[in-house]
Amino acid sequence: MSFALPLFVLLNPVVAEQLPTKSEILRKANECFKNLQVRVCSNLFLEIEKLQVVESEQNRYKCQASILGLQTELIEAYYFKKLKKNKNGIMLPYVIKNC
Repeated sequence: MSFALPLFVLLNPVVAEQLPTKSEILRKANECFKNLQVRVCSNLFLEIEKLQVVESEQNRYKCQASILGLQTELIEAYYFKKLKKNKNGIMLPYVIKNC
């Protein structure tokens, strides 16, 4: 029995890597919002970027938009942490719903 992968999977290095699950993204996002640790947040920015590219390629635009919104909130919380205390992810429920 042979197993054929779609061509885009073989040619796309993002898909070849193991992508984080939705629950991992949500857990790490909550951790990043709470602690704003450099290592956790910067790794999460990259993981979310990879995930949103895959969602776009699969024409899952609601999920992609939700992920981009979450990524924007995380970057804002991280880089403007002195301006906004106790930042929560408004986009988290949309990622749960749309992805």
